[in-house]
Amino acid sequence: MRKIVILLYLSVSFYCSSQNKEILYNFTPLPQSLLTNPGADVKYKWFLGVPLLSGISANIGSKGINAYDLFANNGVDFNTKIKEVIAKTNRNDYVTANQQLELFSAGFRIGEPEDRSYVSFGMYQEFDSFIYIPTDIAILSVYGNKDYVGKSFNLGDLSVKAELLSVLHIGFNKPINKKMTFGVRGKIYSSIFNATSTHNSGYFHTVQGKNLIYDQSIRSNLTLNTSGAAKYLDENYDGDFGSDMVEDVKQKALLGGNLGLGFDVGLTYYPKKNIQITASLVDIGYIKHTQEVKSYTLKGNYDFKGVITDFNSNGSINSAYQDFKDAIPLDTLYTAYATQRPLKFYSSYQYSFEEERQTECNCDTDEDSWYRSAVGAQLFSMSTPRAPMMALTAYYRRRFFNGLQMKATYTLDSYSYKNIGLGLYTKIGIANFYVLADNLLAYTDLAKANALSFQIGFNIISGGSNR
Repeated sequence: MRKIVILLYLSVSFYCSSQNKEILYNFTPLPQSLLTNPGADVKYKWFLGVPLLSGISANIGSKGINAYDLFANNGVDFNTKIKEVIAKTNRNDYVTANQQLELFSAGFRIGEPEDRSYVSFGMYQEFDSFIYIPTDIAILSVYGNKDYVGKSFNLGDLSVKAELLSVLHIGFNKPINKKMTFGVRGKIYSSIFNATSTHNSGYFHTVQGKNLIYDQSIRSNLTLNTSGAAKYLDENYDGDFGSDMVEDVKQKALLGGNLGLGFDVGLTYYPKKNIQITASLVDIGYIKHTQEVKSYTLKGNYDFKGVITDFNSNGSINSAYQDFKDAIPLDTLYTAYATQRPLKFYSSYQYSFEEERQTECNCDTDEDSWYRSAVGAQLFSMSTPRAPMMALTAYYRRRFFNGLQMKATYTLDSYSYKNIGLGLYTKIGIANFYVLADNLLAYTDLAKANALSFQIGFNIISGGSNR
């Protein structure tokens, strides 16, 4: 139990507040849009992110439940709330969280104006967690098996992954011709803490035999892999948990953790001057966990007979528990393992209108014309341990004047059918500030929200992006 509590603490400690960044994607005035599409059509000469302030984002989502279901002060007993939540969820419901902090970032244009390319680089810290609601295990824990004779409880419902890591990256963006821009971004991952338990299987099954005797079977194939937290999981650990963890984060964030490699790829294509098509794949990569690895397994088979209140034919609970531990032992392994990063796919179609002509050469943008407004649609998909997570977004972009732009979105996803978001970009001189917020209608009652996300940041930008 102590180990489980520590693992949960490791997960929650670094969650400061769905990974779909539908407002940021293709909002090209922001340099951070290059992190969602390295082939974005950017126009500024160079940018410098304000360290620790250029990109701060958090995203949390829950499918099937929300905080109000469990913590509402409505006089309903908490155990009753637990049972109501179990009754309305299934094994495909989940809770997910993502947090990012940009440590530093910069980018600059290279080459001649007619053959310009763009280089960008930086480093960010990220926390990911994804937990499927283990419905069958919850039913068994709360109700037991007495009223579920004949049902097979699926132990494979247990599926959870959480990771704190840093990412060092460098990207290259180049127009192939007047209609297409292509980009790629290389990444080095440094995992600070990881906990993964996703490929589980097994069942617990009870059937009634003769003379009120019940045949019960357990088939277990459960594994929990962890890295970076071995000393905290040691029963003899007596250090300062808080200070030790902070020191670990500092050391491992600068490529001192478990390392991995990955890349992003993306493009922007203009079949016509006012029609734009984009696509990108983000986080094609993996991490090899070799340092401070500690894995726990519960593997084996156990069959026993008895009346429903006893665990074996002898009626001895203590001996039955020992039989269970012998048949399905809790083993500890120290074997390296690999994890894949959640692969994300973005694409968009945009139609621009309200064209305006420049009366003078604008060397900041290197364009002869621009469009004041645009409408479009975006598709998002992310890999999960089971089915992909999907989202569809419609949006409207508007440039009010050179220093102020807006993007409004409406998103359909597994969390909500009324997700309205808004992003604002402002630029005064070379100073840029932006704020993006999602699911705005939920802010009237945050406890009932199934998803919330925001992102803010400050950049120094030379030139502009008006397309």
